[in-house]
This record gives sequence, C-alpha cells and structure tokens, in this order.
Amino acid sequence: MNDDIDPALVAVLAQLWRAHGETPARAWSLAKLAKQSGLPMSALRRLLTALAEGGLVEVRTSEEGTGSAWLTEDGVGFCEAVFDQGG
Repeated sequence: MNDDIDPALVAVLAQLWRAHGETPARAWSLAKLAKQSGLPMSALRRLLTALAEGGLVEVRTSEEGTGSAWLTEDGVGFCEAVFDQGG
C-alpha cells in the first residue's frame, strides 16, 4: 500500500471488506464499524462521506443518527484489488 494513504481510510475499507466477506448481502451498523475500525463516530462519518462520494460505499442513516454502511459493486472490486493480493 502507498504510504500517502490515510490509515483510517484503509481501516474503514478493510472492515467493510471483512463485513462483505462475512455477510455480503447485509450492511454493518455504523456503531459496529466504528468499533471494529477503532475510529470515533465523527471520523468514521467523514470517511464514509468521502468514500460514498467516490462511489465505493453506500451509507444509510436514520433520523435518530443510527445507520449502516456497505460496499458498492465498485467498492467490492476496489477492495478485491487492494486486499486480495495473495497475501
């Protein structure tokens, strides 16, 4: 991986990739994603917004502030290329 990539961004993508592998048809809650990636919710939401704008992630939130996120088809392809390099 490139040293210029934000490690928090990599952590979020890695957890979404893990989530996709465990439950491809289901999203992970933002609370679980924050806990698994070790990020505060505010940082997670900023990263997810950027990833959603890039077309890699979809995010759904409720009025209460809860929500979930999952990889788009493009996100799955990106993560396959990044994380499944045979090691």
